[in-house]
Parts: sequence; C-alpha cells; structure tokens
Amino acid sequence: MSTQTADSADSFEWTELDRRAVDTARVLAADAVQRVGNGHPGTAMSLAPAAYTIFQKVMRHDPADPEWAGRDRFVLSPGHTSLTLYTQLYLAGYELGLDDLKAFRTHGSKTPGHPEYGHTAGVETTTGPLGQGVANAVGMAMAARYERGLFDPDAPRDESPFDHTVWAIVSDGDLQEGVSAEASSLAGHQKLGNLVFLYDDNHISIEGDTATAFSEDVLKRYEAYGWDVRRIEPQEDGDVDVRALYAALRAAQAETERPSIIAMRTIIAWPAPNARNTEASHGSALGEDEVAATKRLLGFDPEQTFEVTDEVLAHTRGALDRGAEARTAWDKRIAAWRGDNPERAVTFDRVSKGELPEGWEDALPVFEPGKAVATRAASGKVLQALGAVVPELWGGSADLAGSNNTTIDKTSSFLPRGNPLPEAEPYGRTIHFGIREFSMAAEMNGIALHGNTRIYGGTFLVFSDYMRNAVRMSALMQLPVTYVWTHDSIGLGEDGPTHQPIEHLAALRAIPGLNVVRPADANETATVWAEILRRHTTDPAPHGLALTRQGVPTYEPNPDAARGGYVLVDSSTEVPDVVIVATGSEVQLAVAAREALEAEGVGARVVSMPSVEWFEEQPREYRERVLPPSVKARVAVEAGIGLTWHRFVGDAGRIVSLEHFGASADAKTLFAEFGFTAENVAAAARASLTAVRG
Repeated sequence: MSTQTADSADSFEWTELDRRAVDTARVLAADAVQRVGNGHPGTAMSLAPAAYTIFQKVMRHDPADPEWAGRDRFVLSPGHTSLTLYTQLYLAGYELGLDDLKAFRTHGSKTPGHPEYGHTAGVETTTGPLGQGVANAVGMAMAARYERGLFDPDAPRDESPFDHTVWAIVSDGDLQEGVSAEASSLAGHQKLGNLVFLYDDNHISIEGDTATAFSEDVLKRYEAYGWDVRRIEPQEDGDVDVRALYAALRAAQAETERPSIIAMRTIIAWPAPNARNTEASHGSALGEDEVAATKRLLGFDPEQTFEVTDEVLAHTRGALDRGAEARTAWDKRIAAWRGDNPERAVTFDRVSKGELPEGWEDALPVFEPGKAVATRAASGKVLQALGAVVPELWGGSADLAGSNNTTIDKTSSFLPRGNPLPEAEPYGRTIHFGIREFSMAAEMNGIALHGNTRIYGGTFLVFSDYMRNAVRMSALMQLPVTYVWTHDSIGLGEDGPTHQPIEHLAALRAIPGLNVVRPADANETATVWAEILRRHTTDPAPHGLALTRQGVPTYEPNPDAARGGYVLVDSSTEVPDVVIVATGSEVQLAVAAREALEAEGVGARVVSMPSVEWFEEQPREYRERVLPPSVKARVAVEAGIGLTWHRFVGDAGRIVSLEHFGASADAKTLFAEFGFTAENVAAAARASLTAVRG
C-alpha cells in the first residue's frame, strides 16, 4: 500500500458537505446531458459517491500539476460515463470549469463525449472502446514496476518515491470484452499489487438487464486469475455505502502481492425516482421532469441548472491543498533519493525529458553489404545493441519472441517473485505478453501513457488484425509505441494463407497517425529503428515495423532511409526513363529488374520506400527529386494489395501486387507463382513505358 493501512478506515470522515458534493456531481451530470440532449447520465449519477471517494479521500494527486510524476494514476474504463470523471476534475480544481461542463459533448469543448488524453487535463487515457481501459491500467501498473526497477530497485516497499497506485473504474461492459480478460489474466500472473479495480456492478447494459448476456461469477473468475477479490453491498436505501467502499479501497491498496478488484453493486441513475435501474438512463437524457424530480429529492432547486454552492466548491477544492501537501512530501523523498542515488538521478532526469543518452547511435550495428539477412534478425540485433545503452527501452512479444527476435535480454524476464523460470526478475527487461495480441497493444498504450520508459511489442503481421483497435488508439493518442510485426508477406512460406498478410500493410497505412515502416534490408532496419527512437523523442506517434522472415540482400547503409523514401540505385541516364518503387523484400526484385532494363538501354531508377508516411512528410522539393514529376513511367512493387501505390504511379504506371490470398508453399515457389520476379517487374516497367509513349 501507499502511505496508509486498512486500519485508517476507522478515521474516515464523511460530512454533510461530502454528501452535498456527491449530490452536486449527480445533478451536474443530469444537467449536462439534458442541456446537450444526448449522453450517458445514469452511470455518472450512481458512480458519483465512488468517484468522489477516490478523488477526495484516497488517490494521491495534485490538481495543480496533472502530470506530476509521483501521482497515482486513474483510469475510467467505461468512457461513455465521462461525466463521472469530468465532474470530479471540476470539483477537485483541475483546469476544467463549470462552463466546460455546460459545453459537454459540443465541438471544441474540454468535455467530449468520451475522455480524450491530451485534450483535458487530468485525463490519463482515451477510453471509449470498452475493455481497453482495463488493459491500459494493467500496462500502467507494469510500467510503474519497471520504472521502480530502473531508478530505485532496492528500496523497501512503500519507501520509494516511485511507488504509487493505479486505480481504475471498470464496468460490466468492460468485463464482457475479451481484451479485459486477456489483460486481467496477465495482471494476475504478474502479481501487480499496485493495481486496484472498482467494478461497477450495476446489472444494466444498452439492451437492458445484463441477464440478457452476462451471468458468470466475475469475482470467482478474477480469483482464478490470482486477484484479491472483495465485494461491497449498497446501503438499505440503495445508495453506495461509502464507508464500506473506503475500507475496501484502502484494504485493496494494502494488498501488495496481488492486483485487487472490488465489486460494488450500484443502481444506475440513483436516486432519480423513475429512471433509476432502467436501461433508458444508460444512454439517454432523463428528461426535464425527471431531472426536476431528482433535484427536489436531493434538496436542489429544480428551477436552477448547474447549481454549485460556494460551500461545496470550497470544500472539494481542498484537494488542491492536499495535493500540494502530497507534492511537498514527495519532493522531500525524491530529494533524499537523489542524494543517495546521484547516477540514477541523472538517468531519471534524462528519461523524464524524453532524451536519449549521449552517443547512443554509436551502438547501432552496421551490417556487411552483400550478405543475406532477414530484417527480423537485423531488428533483433539492433534491439540487443540499443538495450545495452538505453535502459528505458524494454518490450517483448505475444509468445513469438523466437520468431519476432524481440528478446532484448535473454537473462532478464519481467516476471514476479515466485515465478519458477530462472530468468524471472520483477524488474526484468523482456516482457512475456502471452498469446494475447489485443491486450498486448492496449497494455503497450498504458505503458507509454505512464511515461518514463520506451516500449515495443511483437507478433506476426497477420495478427495485427487482432490488435487493430488498440493500434488505432495508439494513433489517436499519438503514443510513442513500436509494434514489431514480422513474417510480413507470403515469404513466410509453408504456414499458408491463414498466416500470410495480404491486405495488412495497406490497411495499417489507412490508420491516420500510424507510421508503417517496412525496411528493405538489415542496414535500413538499423537506420529506421534509430529514426523511430528519435521521433519518439521529438514527435511522438506509433510506429509499426514490418519485417521479413526470409533473408534479403544487404545494401550499403544510406541515412536517407530515415526520410521514408530515397534513391537506392540511380539510372545511368541523367533523367531516368522509368522509376521502380519498392518496399521490404521486394526491393531486391526492383534492383534486379533495373539491371535487366539498363542492359536494354532503359534508364531505370530504384527507389526504396520503407515508410510512405515519412516520405510524405518531406519537403516537396525532396519528394520530386526522388520521384521526378516528369517521369511518368513508374512501377510499384509490394507483396500485398496495391491500394497504397496508385497515387504514386499515376495513370501510366503499373503495380506488381497481390490481390488474392496466398498458399502453402516455400517462399521461392510462392514469389515465382504469384509474379514477384525480376522478370515480371521489368515487364511491368516496359508496359508502363509503352503506356507513356502511346
């Protein structure tokens, strides 16, 4: 636990002003939804006592400094009940005013329909797609443990400035989503004792009573995962028993060997006299009459809207004073830690600023030209080299480390004490996410959101489909995560069409803000890894590496690979007759086709384009130097659907692509069978030249 014991529940104070503040949050939620005409009032009303207890009585935070490194983290996984969070941010004194609540769900407001990270101070993650907030919280708890291992591994429990708790409110909907099961299983396996879930067990979903689809014993399931489980019942009148809740929260915080979940039975829309316990209150405004009736029941003036008394606001803004006190105490602890750990303090300051260590690029390997190396293997060597000089870099795989080459340190696995594996270490470097691709991505988001580490995670490219919505959330939040997707084409061979990605590169490039990077060889792999780390320092955004299983020829390193597209081999003519653009393992085909064309007297340029997104960021002058507008004869080559390439080749261009699923055979056979040969690329170039010349 943090700084109090479960016994501190005896000193819990709940005054008339606390009750009034909770009721104020309830009517604010009802008013906000009624004003805009849409939203989710019911859960925000019934959860008001719980959210208030967390923000005002339990959680360590400073509303004046929402990004304070020593704070606890809070995740509202059911993002549809965003007013649960917004009302508490307002009452506690974050940069969110009453006018912002009045502007709920309107364009440009600080109070969008679902909480958005980076948009509203105090919002730790963007939630909305149910279940992912659960996994975000698990990732945050993992990051907190790794951070402690980086900076203060030997401190006794609760005596380090890096100890804090991750709190999350989760819902029936979250716990029905498979991603939450994946993440919760891993959290139990990892014994994340710094993680506490409050489960809003309100028995209501959009289609009515959850008996329509959900009848399992959730706490037994979580007990089987290895969690500490607790249940609290409502008061006789149906409202939340805040004393029992506080005691359960503190007891869960005191449980440091297991994650904890508290099931709290609530009545949705409590205490609205007619709307309570109805599915209509979940996602619709209560109506003016019901809002007025609720206000009369709670002692508010039904003629007023957004009523907040000075006494209530002065009381809840005490969170600012408590935050300042907590911050002062933490500052003293961190100062003492600095005195005892001067070298680690230097690293902490560097990492906190998002800076890379001086001279880190010197560690990057350079690969011998001419030698065939799979880009997945090259990536593994880059990771191991960087791992020695960038201690905040860590990650792993969804049970495919041997194939993804994502093991940064074979002697150090991120596993809790008591795990039987010899390399198990609570602060270990290599994460074993298990066969849980979706939650891996969402956990990576949580790790990135927590801060102070650099995270990557791997699986096969074809399984990016399993991860897609979490990858989309990475892009939406502009998070510096790196996806290592290997086995990037039919080149993986005999595993067949179920494992051979065809549409995946184009589909991933369709996600705004995601940079897809498919290097041609080992040296490009090292160059783009370095560029990803640089970009994560200065311009955070997610990156997805697409890497080969099979060996590909190694070319001389070229720093222009970091620009996304560059001239790998130029034509013998001053202006090329044809430009061949390729990515990944198909670049070698473009190079071979160029040789054949040049032998025929055709000036052919080969452009390697590891990242379309990076290339399109470059100045127009550079892009036109690589792809001269005057050269209309163009070919694009990629072992996937050709959707990406039409805008690059134009009307006279040709695309060597794969518009159907693959087959089970060795890579050489499949590439030949499906037209990925130098001869076919050269033929496409000739066809494009003919089209240009009429």
